[in-house]
Amino acid sequence: TASTTVSPPPVSTSPVTVSTSGVTETGSTTKTTTSGPTPSGPTPHSTTTVTETGSPMTTTATRTTPTRSTAITTTMTSGPSSIESAAITTVSPPSVSTSIMPVTTSGTTPTESFTTTSGTTSRNFTTITATTITSTSEFFSPGSTSTSGPTATSSSPGESWWICDCIKAICIEDNIIQVVPVICNPPPKPTCANGLSPVQVIDEDGCCWHWECDCYCTGWGDPHYMTFDGLYYSYQGNCTYVLVEEIYKKVDNFGVYIDNYHCDTRDVVSCPRTLIVRHETQEVRIATVKPNTLQVEVTVNKQAVALPYKKFGLSIYESGINRVVEIPELKMNVTYNGLSFSIRMPYSLFGNNTHGQCGTCNNNTADDCMLPNGNIAENCETMADHWQVVDPSKPQCSPGLIPTKAPSTTPTQPCKESSICELLLGSLFEPCHGFVQPEKYYAACVFDSCVLPNLDLECSSLQTYAATCADQSVCIDWRSHTNGVCSYKCPSDKEYRACGPIKEITCKSSQQNETSTKQVEGCFCPNGTMLYDSGVDVCVKTCGCVGVDKIPREFGEKFTVDCQDCICLEGGNGIVCEPHECAKQNKTSCDGEGFYEVNEVNSEDSCCPIVTCKCNTSLCTSKAPKCTLGFEIHSHIPSGQCCPVYQCVPKRVCVHQNAEFLPNSSVFVDKCQNCFCTNEVNVSTQLNIISCEHIPCNTYCEPGYERQPVKGECCGRCVQTKCVIHTSDNSDLILSPGEFKNDPYNNCTLYSCVNIHNQLISSTSEITCPAFNEESCKPGTITFLPNGCCRTCAPLDSPTPCSVRQRKDFIVYKGCHSVDRVVMTECEGTCGTSSLYSAEANSMDHSCSCCRESRTTVREVELKCPTGHSVSHKYIYVESCSCQDTECSSSQSSELQSTEENDKASTLNRIKRAISLTAK
Repeated sequence: TASTTVSPPPVSTSPVTVSTSGVTETGSTTKTTTSGPTPSGPTPHSTTTVTETGSPMTTTATRTTPTRSTAITTTMTSGPSSIESAAITTVSPPSVSTSIMPVTTSGTTPTESFTTTSGTTSRNFTTITATTITSTSEFFSPGSTSTSGPTATSSSPGESWWICDCIKAICIEDNIIQVVPVICNPPPKPTCANGLSPVQVIDEDGCCWHWECDCYCTGWGDPHYMTFDGLYYSYQGNCTYVLVEEIYKKVDNFGVYIDNYHCDTRDVVSCPRTLIVRHETQEVRIATVKPNTLQVEVTVNKQAVALPYKKFGLSIYESGINRVVEIPELKMNVTYNGLSFSIRMPYSLFGNNTHGQCGTCNNNTADDCMLPNGNIAENCETMADHWQVVDPSKPQCSPGLIPTKAPSTTPTQPCKESSICELLLGSLFEPCHGFVQPEKYYAACVFDSCVLPNLDLECSSLQTYAATCADQSVCIDWRSHTNGVCSYKCPSDKEYRACGPIKEITCKSSQQNETSTKQVEGCFCPNGTMLYDSGVDVCVKTCGCVGVDKIPREFGEKFTVDCQDCICLEGGNGIVCEPHECAKQNKTSCDGEGFYEVNEVNSEDSCCPIVTCKCNTSLCTSKAPKCTLGFEIHSHIPSGQCCPVYQCVPKRVCVHQNAEFLPNSSVFVDKCQNCFCTNEVNVSTQLNIISCEHIPCNTYCEPGYERQPVKGECCGRCVQTKCVIHTSDNSDLILSPGEFKNDPYNNCTLYSCVNIHNQLISSTSEITCPAFNEESCKPGTITFLPNGCCRTCAPLDSPTPCSVRQRKDFIVYKGCHSVDRVVMTECEGTCGTSSLYSAEANSMDHSCSCCRESRTTVREVELKCPTGHSVSHKYIYVESCSCQDTECSSSQSSELQSTEENDKASTLNRIKRAISLTAK
């Protein structure tokens, strides 16, 4: 940029200083500074020449200053260098002063770059020539395109405004105005990371343009994704996910979401089912009507809408096989056709501000697998799982579940990919290979053909690739090369085209030529016809009228539709109608119950029906009665009448428990009887009689068993109520639950019966007696313990010391028992006990000592439970015993009672410990 600042000198003979400097970012620069006195005379002036040397570029600025006027001339000559110069002329009005006036000229040639994800724009200022005639009160007025005149407004330093044709005026200071013209040079075309061509975007100043890479995300098949920056991955989740949302929310309630579902019986892969677009107050859903087809339906806020639809800054329309949601304010559109979707958004509005399964739009694939927390996942398959959203229709889905694993592309048996996939790499699509690389679409096609060979999903890969090529203005007619596998059938009044206009011209739309080179496949009106209107899907040869009957009419044509006489007129609403008039006919009266008037079609005039009488039994007041079981309704209509006469007659069947039975068929009453339906009729009920015979029962039960009634059984069932124990003398002993009895021949053998969890368990216990020495007993003192098995005697002169005694017994705990007898220990022996009279206290003084455990350990044993499982049980094992003081009871009677209760409890405990299953 070359800049020249000129201040006119005052009317004086003082010297004028001229300073020139030049700066060039690339190339060489020559700086020249010249100063000298201003020649005297009637028209004093000064001349400054500045020369810059570029590559090769020469800039010459010449200034001539007369007394009352200022002429500024700036000339630039530039060669074929990539760096161009621009001259900026700054003019200030003269001042009445005798001070020395400096004149400064500076030149700078930069290359100012506007870098986006898609390109660079160089903005260079070109030289201009400006001539200004001023006086002491005349100068450039900010905001005015006039070069002279009185001041009307004032501007602050740094303030700028556009004059016209991209010429900018900048207020410097002291009434100095800098005039900057903008000349645009085509910037170099960048390479987009997604492989698509960049687009031209007008700069904010509206003068120049620059390249940008649009944010373009696609998804297809089962499904495969291509992020905004061109990263390819496959993901098989069957929930609802975020495709794109803003990182920093600038648009209210904005986002695009995808609802996937398992599209094969194995629940291995998924396909898109519904595309959801939210914008402010509206939610658009484009849902697939039939799986793996191009049939979709559109709803807005859960209400079905007709296309085209436009409301609240959002429009929806058909474009070939696609449904398009467009938000003009955001310069974005979303397409969906049931098999694939695409999202296009401008980088200028969404660059570096997107996240979701479509990634971050910044022309860099490194961060496309971004998680909601901002971290980068190892791969996009893992990332995609984290973008679940809560969907009430999918309760099995919840954000944060275990990530979905993608199925292997290698099938269990060797797979040969479909020949359709090879078309992507062949000569058919070769014209597009230079614009869009086919390898990722080929990989997706092979995946679909191997994993889901019966769904023809590989067609979606070719369809998506062809659509991307068409977006790059390369049209491929590919469906005819698939041997009918990927064929697309159009309605009879339309024809298929692989390359049709994005928006079809209609009679109602502008007839201007479409300048866009982008095309789309779909069904279009045949040559020689055009679509009547975007909302009226009818092809017409001439633009006349189309009514509700969808039949094209020419201007001036008269016709009858919906019994209205209409005419097609040019202008207005097009079709003008009035009711059709009918000829008068005789009035017909329909008397009699059930008769009503009917308008029958008149063969001569379909709009004028003939009135006749018809019978409608629903108009009859007498209703058919409801017959009970075994009876049926009979009706007949008397001659000349409309309403029937009803009567319930018997059906000659048997009835039991709200069911009918034919004669000679068996009737189930209960298990105790054999019943059948006879041909005999009960005179009072008019129903056939049911005959039954009771089933004989066997009432005998084995000993220990009792016959008890069972619901649903006729004779009951023998249920064991007592334990049956085989004794040592081969006899059977029958005990009730809770009962125990000694062996008749051996008092040390004890039989018992217990009920544990409704299961009778019999046990045999062997009582182990403590050591007994008859010689230690006094004569006549030998007796049996309460258990009737063990002998004992009166206290010996030398008592048995307190010690540990071992025994083997079964352990039973909470219904579970040990498999074998377990070694257990207990304390037994004599300890010193006394009861002496104290004269001082006038009472008995008791001293009691008890043989108790002094050291124990905990041991484990495995118990077998009735349910069949085993549990580990811990019990106390006595290691040593000793005599320990204890508190004596105050009453002898209570001591005796306690002793008896303890003996009984001890006996019962021994019995329980000795229980073993009879089955064992």
